[in-house]
Amino acid sequence: MKKRIISAIVALAIIVPILILGGYYFTFGVCLIAALGYKEVIELKESHDKIPMLMVFIGFLCMLAIILSNNVDSSIYKGLTYQTLVINLILLLIPTIFYKNNKYTTKDAFYLIGVTYLLGITFNILIILRNRGLNLFIYLILIPIITDTFAMLFGKFLGKHKLCPKLSPNKTWEGAIGGSIVGSLVGVIFYLLLVGAITPQVILITILLTVVGQMGDLVMSKIKRENNIKDFSNIMPGHGGILDRLDSIFFVFLTYMFLLII
Repeated sequence: MKKRIISAIVALAIIVPILILGGYYFTFGVCLIAALGYKEVIELKESHDKIPMLMVFIGFLCMLAIILSNNVDSSIYKGLTYQTLVINLILLLIPTIFYKNNKYTTKDAFYLIGVTYLLGITFNILIILRNRGLNLFIYLILIPIITDTFAMLFGKFLGKHKLCPKLSPNKTWEGAIGGSIVGSLVGVIFYLLLVGAITPQVILITILLTVVGQMGDLVMSKIKRENNIKDFSNIMPGHGGILDRLDSIFFVFLTYMFLLII
């Protein structure tokens, strides 16, 4: 518990100032966090065969290209450019024909493509939405944090029916529902006070984000189960890795961006 508290304080001391400053500081911080997340996914032993370091490096550059592509507020309704996505496909697929003895296969290439797209697009969205407004960003961060916290509390004290025992034995339906209720209430109140007027649409989106965030948590749990690991890494003692902390946040931001542009 002591390690968990200390690592959380250290993380907040680093992240909060960068979040408040925004701009290039936030972009640099996001790229650094993305690099650590990329390392965690590459080191998953059972998801893929060993990938040559050159291709790992190229994949990293491809991810950064997506993160830094069209990441200003005005690009929300334009999306990523086809050029960025196509270059990634070319750079990661064509080298498979030059590597001998199956040292870099199309399976490895598709794995890298999936990793660069997932992390690249998600971190790109983080930058775009931070540029759109600090309060909106905090609203989106607050939803999964509050939902996860109260899902754990409701599950601990009231939980009787397992939600998905094979992936996360401690999660319960009571916890999930309780977490969504509290997460929705806190999210709506925060939105009203610091973001804008409350409409039925805002309420429905907030509720949906509490649900999607919990589903994202389970998706990441599935990845860990498939790789026989408890945490993605131990970069934050007591908390696990970067992807352990961003699991539900990823899916909340992805879903919000989808809803924003439809």
